Amino acid sequence: MLLLGLSLQGVHAAEERIEVVPEGADIVVKAEEDKTLYEYRINGELIQVRVVPKVGPEYYLVPQDDGSLRRSDRPRLLLPSWKILEW
Repeated sequence: MLLLGLSLQGVHAAEERIEVVPEGADIVVKAEEDKTLYEYRINGELIQVRVVPKVGPEYYLVPQDDGSLRRSDRPRLLLPSWKILEW
């Protein structure tokens, strides 16, 4: 009985989603017919977009250096990259 209780507790903990919100981020929520978008911005710059569809798993859109958005199944912050030296 104890093992069953521990295993069920582990399943419940796995179902809980940990929200990753960058410190100081402004969150803009946009509800659409088939999904809800959560835009995370710091100083007006888009950091990531969390997409929560009505049907299916949620996913993230992360901006790339070329201006495009890359889809990811888990939250990931894009770290700035700068050219230090170019030949």
